[in-house]
Amino acid sequence: MRSVKFLVAAGAASMLSSVAFAADMAIMPPPAYAPAPIVEDFGGWYLRGDIGFSNQRVERLNNVLDTVGSPTSVQRNSFGTAGIFGLGVGYKVNNWFRADVTGEYRGNSQFFGTDNLTYAGPSYGVNTYNASKNEWVVLGNAYVDLGTWWCMTPFIGAGVGGARVAINNFTDTNTPAGGVAFGDSVAKWNLAWAVHAGVAYKVTPNFTVELAYRYLDMGDGLTGDLRTFDGINNVNNPTTFKSITSHDLKLGVRWDLSSPPVYAPPLMRKG
Repeated sequence: MRSVKFLVAAGAASMLSSVAFAADMAIMPPPAYAPAPIVEDFGGWYLRGDIGFSNQRVERLNNVLDTVGSPTSVQRNSFGTAGIFGLGVGYKVNNWFRADVTGEYRGNSQFFGTDNLTYAGPSYGVNTYNASKNEWVVLGNAYVDLGTWWCMTPFIGAGVGGARVAINNFTDTNTPAGGVAFGDSVAKWNLAWAVHAGVAYKVTPNFTVELAYRYLDMGDGLTGDLRTFDGINNVNNPTTFKSITSHDLKLGVRWDLSSPPVYAPPLMRKG
């Protein structure tokens, strides 16, 4: 009986000794994990494409012969809507500034105008104008991105470049007199400038869609010297389309050509 008590006492002492030794041991730290990679909004090259439509204006039509007798002129001029098709290449410098160079073709827009002329006397005449117009436009553009909310980034921008304005199939009809004058097709390059505003949506890290408004000033258009149906013309009497402008609505896409970034959840807010 005494031996049994001795064994129980020895076992208890051994257990207490083990617990005390374990208490003195250093606690092992948890295994180290690599930190999540930081996703940086770095710069890089991108390609872009745009389609859209125009809403164009012209200040007035001028011809040197219209000033004979100092008539009073009241014009009403309008262009039809035309399509816009553009391509470009750009570079994103950082998370708020980018720039690109774009080239676009602006399709044929039909022009119709009337001019009520009142001369001293009194006498009057009514001119009716018809033509078509198209352009090639090359712009260097710079944009400022204003921050990102739920993957949507509003932006503003400005551009400057050149516009090749072509006036085709111009006719000037004097309705009361039954006279008709024709102007040969002429294309000329002008200084062009634009301002932009819109919003971009990042569909994937490398693919962005834009919806944008643009105001575009393309300078003046010009016809050839006017001539009658039998070929008679007065030298140096072209008609000038003064100050052609356009309010454009465009849908664009951008493809980021830089290395694919590490995936990150969509940004809720980024200043």
